[in-house]
Amino acid sequence: MSDADAHKSEMRKLQAEQKRKTSEARDPGRGLVLVHTGDGKGKSSSAFGVIVRALGWGQRVGVIQFIKGKWITGERQFFDKLGTVDWHTMGEGFTWDTQDRDRDIAAAEAAFTQAREMMASGDYDLIVLDEINIVLRYDYLPVETVLEALKSRSDRTSVVLTGRDAKPELCDYADLVSEMREVKHPFKAGIKARRGIDF
Repeated sequence: MSDADAHKSEMRKLQAEQKRKTSEARDPGRGLVLVHTGDGKGKSSSAFGVIVRALGWGQRVGVIQFIKGKWITGERQFFDKLGTVDWHTMGEGFTWDTQDRDRDIAAAEAAFTQAREMMASGDYDLIVLDEINIVLRYDYLPVETVLEALKSRSDRTSVVLTGRDAKPELCDYADLVSEMREVKHPFKAGIKARRGIDF
């Protein structure tokens, strides 16, 4: 058998297996929960990519940012220009900037009130809870409260939760968990964050 014929035979087997798996897959009849976590860069960026995909299908999208404050970012400017995403930046900046636990907890609670209302409303196909894992890491919100809201969300709504150190309970509940792993980062080489790449 030639290399070309062997390759064709192998690809046919892979195709048959993929078709079998696809035919056995089911629609859960509800939105999915996706967790983007890990110490590598790209958790929020990946979530914004999911937003673009949802918008491409004409879906309604909401974003609640739990940590990022008034920092101007390219993604926020882009989606503001589109005018199609309900965007709520409710954090007050990085935790090392605020240095006020009570204020950070109050901001997290206010943001989560907004998030819970949006998830339950039935008005959204996709909601991104950006950096909520950081809020949970510092115990600004109980993980049980977040799980309860996810479980009682509208069946229409998928939710993406981003940030380092996702709680195990959240990962257990999620349909998809992706972990970004840092291999190399320019900041560690003394390179400043760059517009269009980092923010």
